[in-house]
Amino acid sequence: MIANHYNINMLLLVSTEQLTFVLLITAAVFLFFIALAVIKMYKLKAENKRLTESDAFKAEVDEGYKDFTDGHLYDNK
Repeated sequence: MIANHYNINMLLLVSTEQLTFVLLITAAVFLFFIALAVIKMYKLKAENKRLTESDAFKAEVDEGYKDFTDGHLYDNK
């Protein structure tokens, strides 16, 4: 009975080498995803800059304020 309990506990033990290996793999996976996110961020930033500098966006933004008081409803003579 005691020997059986001892064998189960031995199976649950993890060596420091095994733990270090698992942690290194986990860190590598997270670093991969962080690098992927940074690359995606720079690509989106470049795309946003290209789109804001395009003529279609400038024509839309540059219209600005138009004076509407010179219409026929107002007497501006």
